[in-house]
Amino acid sequence: MRKIIVLSFITLDGVMQAPGGPEEDTSGGFKYGGWVAPYFDEASGKVMEKQMKPADLLLGRKTFDIFASYWPEHTDFWPGINDVTKYVMSRTMKKSDWKNSVFLESLDDIKKLKNQPAGSIDSKGSDIQVHGSGELIQLLLKNDFVDELWLKIFPLTLGKGKKLFDKGTIPAAFTLMESSVTPSGVIIANYKRAGKVRTGTVGA
Repeated sequence: MRKIIVLSFITLDGVMQAPGGPEEDTSGGFKYGGWVAPYFDEASGKVMEKQMKPADLLLGRKTFDIFASYWPEHTDFWPGINDVTKYVMSRTMKKSDWKNSVFLESLDDIKKLKNQPAGSIDSKGSDIQVHGSGELIQLLLKNDFVDELWLKIFPLTLGKGKKLFDKGTIPAAFTLMESSVTPSGVIIANYKRAGKVRTGTVGA
């Protein structure tokens, strides 16, 4: 079975909307796009370089459009992105000029993708990374398809905006695999799915 890994920039209050720039996603009247910029330093760059290893991608249509307009010509920072398979969840988009783009229409398509034997994948890696794609992440969380969360938690609150843990969130336990803090205060925390939430009486 292949692992689905969600990589996300989030604020302390869980907002994930438009971290990269003012025009990235202004839906809902969001005015705070580009909020990662003041905190991005050399340490953050090294983490990103490490995490952007060759792996197939699973993206929502809006994120795919953003990626397709930029990354094909910037492979110096993300080597191999043109060669890995880009799986796109969309009921309306059927094709793209960006090579190795495959379009999915349903949750069953994602389930089939995830259930492929990891050792038999003819790609740069058996893991599947999810970047951005807020609505898609809600679908994955709701159906317990997320195996790992690789989070970059920035030291600010925005009070509004699309959140990583929203309507798709279910009770789930995670185990911390790795963590660090950059000089600018960004918490790097990688978690893996651990099982059911434990409940009990406080003090028992």
